[in-house]
Amino acid sequence: ARLSRACSPCQPACVRMARSLYAAMALALGSTHAYQVCAPGGACNGAARRTPSMVAGSPFVLGEEQRRAQSPLMVAPEIAMPSGMTLGEGDSRPKKIFVLGGDGFCGWPTALHLSEKGHEVVIIDNLSRRKIDVELGCSSLTPITSPETRVEVWKQLTGNEIRFVYLDLAQEYDRFAQMLKDEKPDTMVHFAEQRAAPYSMKNAACKRYTIDNNLGATHNVLCAITESGLDIHLVHLGTMGVYGYGNSGGQIPEGYIDVILPGDRQKKILHPAYPGSIYHTTKCLDALLFQFYAKNDLLRLTDLHQGIVWGTNTAQTARDERLVNRFDYDGEYGTVLNRFLMQAACDIPLTVYGTGGQTRAFIHISDTARCIELAVNNPPAAGSQVEILNQVAQTARVRDVAELVAKLSGAEIQRVSNPRQEDAENELDVANDKFKLLGLDPILLDSAEGLMTEVRDIAERYTERCDRSKVISKSYWNKARAVAAGSAEDAKTGAAKIA
Repeated sequence: ARLSRACSPCQPACVRMARSLYAAMALALGSTHAYQVCAPGGACNGAARRTPSMVAGSPFVLGEEQRRAQSPLMVAPEIAMPSGMTLGEGDSRPKKIFVLGGDGFCGWPTALHLSEKGHEVVIIDNLSRRKIDVELGCSSLTPITSPETRVEVWKQLTGNEIRFVYLDLAQEYDRFAQMLKDEKPDTMVHFAEQRAAPYSMKNAACKRYTIDNNLGATHNVLCAITESGLDIHLVHLGTMGVYGYGNSGGQIPEGYIDVILPGDRQKKILHPAYPGSIYHTTKCLDALLFQFYAKNDLLRLTDLHQGIVWGTNTAQTARDERLVNRFDYDGEYGTVLNRFLMQAACDIPLTVYGTGGQTRAFIHISDTARCIELAVNNPPAAGSQVEILNQVAQTARVRDVAELVAKLSGAEIQRVSNPRQEDAENELDVANDKFKLLGLDPILLDSAEGLMTEVRDIAERYTERCDRSKVISKSYWNKARAVAAGSAEDAKTGAAKIA
């Protein structure tokens, strides 16, 4: 019944019942027993056309321990869909959607994707990411145009209007609250937070800014929804980092776990938080705010725990160079796979932290936009618990990703001291059943050579914009990490940061 609340009332009753019963069956069996079992060419309605588990003899159809032993690139267990069943449409009627932080790496392509789907999109952004470019002295590898130019070009190409509003969510509460009352959006997608773990650990000022901006923005959004009295669905982009990157010994569920309290009392609780940076800590605190407002004010809230995003362009941003998405390659903001592809394009060794045994979750930027659309179309009911979904395609060790890029490009791999305070090696087994049930067919690294080549080609096109001195992170988690980096000056700076 809880899962069926995500179904649109306008869907046929048989589809809603099938979705609920099938989801309940899959979850009751446990995701480790619900693998994709259809043969190539079988009646799977195309549900896993990019998934290696459809290939006979593939290691991806084995149990988790066997899969880890045989393949470094791991996918979440497949859930076989009944033949002819189409899920994930939900309530796809046109909506007015505020995209908070819609000028950023994930926000911009998502705004275009939603606009193309027929929604009325309003981008709200204070352009803080562009200001941080100036602060760090490192711009996007791709030459991004102004927000005004971006939305004007999009209108010229498609006829769809996207409005841009310059507003600081953390600082301009009254203006934002009034805007909600005037505009009455159906949905808000919340990207408006400082998103880089290294930047959040760079120094005291960056730590304080990350806390103030991220929590201030999130709480102002929640307060404004409550004050407006409107039934607004909030979709928040979180991070897999809320779970931490240790060795849990089992699969990480989607947000909640069942526990037994003293006296044999059973209870479902939020998965324990184990953040690894100030940035990740803000996402954990966001999650607690969501729990309170869902319980106290019956807000409809969806929290998406996303993996590391790779790729640059989507079908929409690739239409015109003036729509190009940003490409961060520096040590503070560049995501690991994009950074590797840029290094390969610029003939720079791929820098792997420590042993490279850190296992992380990955998702392509196009799938980020698709997941947001699925979440927008499938809101939880008012009064239900916060809907939490793990927004990932697969997991992989960093060294295996580096070797994949090296094989593709011929680049060398160079191991460097890890600036982060984290386990040198970890396992990561992640459930993503909910998005699979909604119809997500994710892009996987094993079958994405063409997309990786595309990213590398983009990097090669703009190599003259690359500042090689910015590739290695200058943010150390603590004094010990700074000392390990082998720089007395950096060690001194790290000590000052801690003080």
